[in-house]
Amino acid sequence: MSGVDRQQVLHRLSQVLPPEAIATDEATLDAYATDHGPTADWEIQRALAVVFPTSTDDVVALMCASAEEGFAVVPRGAGTSVSGGAHALRDAVTISLERMNQILSIDVEDQTARVQPGVINAELGQTVEQHRLMYAPDPASYRISTIGGNVATNAGGLRCAKYGVTRDSVLSLEVVLADGTVLRTGTGTFKNVSGYDLTGLFVGSEGTLGIVTEITVRLRPLPVAEETASVFVEDLETAAAGVLAISQAGVQPAILEMMDGATMAALDAAHGSNLAGLGGACLLVQTDGYGAAAEMDAIRDALAPLGAQVSPPGDERARSLVELRRHARGDDTVTDIRVGEDVAVPKSRLVEYVREVQRIGRDHDVKIKVIAHAGDGNLHPSFWIDVDQGTAGMARLDAALDESIQVALEMGGTITGEHGVGSYKVRWFNREHDEPAIWVQRELKNLFDPEHRLNPGRAIA
Repeated sequence: MSGVDRQQVLHRLSQVLPPEAIATDEATLDAYATDHGPTADWEIQRALAVVFPTSTDDVVALMCASAEEGFAVVPRGAGTSVSGGAHALRDAVTISLERMNQILSIDVEDQTARVQPGVINAELGQTVEQHRLMYAPDPASYRISTIGGNVATNAGGLRCAKYGVTRDSVLSLEVVLADGTVLRTGTGTFKNVSGYDLTGLFVGSEGTLGIVTEITVRLRPLPVAEETASVFVEDLETAAAGVLAISQAGVQPAILEMMDGATMAALDAAHGSNLAGLGGACLLVQTDGYGAAAEMDAIRDALAPLGAQVSPPGDERARSLVELRRHARGDDTVTDIRVGEDVAVPKSRLVEYVREVQRIGRDHDVKIKVIAHAGDGNLHPSFWIDVDQGTAGMARLDAALDESIQVALEMGGTITGEHGVGSYKVRWFNREHDEPAIWVQRELKNLFDPEHRLNPGRAIA
């Protein structure tokens, strides 16, 4: 990006996009400078401009201008990323897809929908619900996050235990490449093995290979019934053992979440509940479909040997806890310096990882809480210190975070289960991937974006 003529770039933008699609005022540049990812180790930068396309043609025009003038482009959805994948870059242009927010079509018979990237996840869900259908991926930010952003990070959510992550619901894409070429991948069918899986390649690529401008997603029948239960146990290790017990019983819940005592105490403080008084850890379980009640009965039987307190059928509190769980990471205060993680480990190592992450907190003298999409081994441990602990506290915090990542990798896990690498986790990328895998991914980046103008420095090391 060195040598970019800022005035020439702004002039070129004014030639290819309407005035209302370009923002250069300080308030807008500040508002779009960061996403929800960590900024402690990041020099907050302002983009040259923020542009708001309303069509694929606008995105093509932007990328052609980028190719001509040499400026980088940072794609952005709703800015809910927690890995710094949409942090602005100086001398780059941030492209916000939020105005490309149309549901283009819904095919009830084929159970598909075609949408622009700025469509809010929850809005798509509400729209297709009237047809007795659902869009399965439901990240905690589903009320404000966009389908395009979900595609960029291959977002998961509470229902991913049964229905998979975003990639499992994306059938085809329209993508604008670095030189302005429009590429269409996939088909409208659920099965397709013609050629390489380009659709899967772009899902989770964090805007580093192209800019997604249209998405065809798979819809699923809205479950005819749901059974939800809260399960309180003595401690977090017992909760993790409960996850394995459910799996061994041959039941696949739609939702299987885990919260430790510290998380429940934080929710109690925020919402006036009394979760911490019911046990040292909690599982939230939801089954769905015609067999929902029978599956929940099997789960109750599987958990009985662990001394679990399982809520009765039809308990409304259990359903409300599912919504509370969606906000379980949002209790930060100004007196804390906090970092949260997104590791995943094989389910068979879940008990062991929970034990290790608690040890890490003790060894480094940092506070810790753990929540998890436990049904697929995706954990979100958070480590924090008080702000008055200074550089010594930060050193302990960083060491705890680093060790938690290393332990997950040693157990056959990953540095990110659903949040993406972004700019924050690039430091650990090479720990997870061996040299051949790194080489292949770099070559893919070079093929699609030889000048590294698409979200440079993100997703891969």
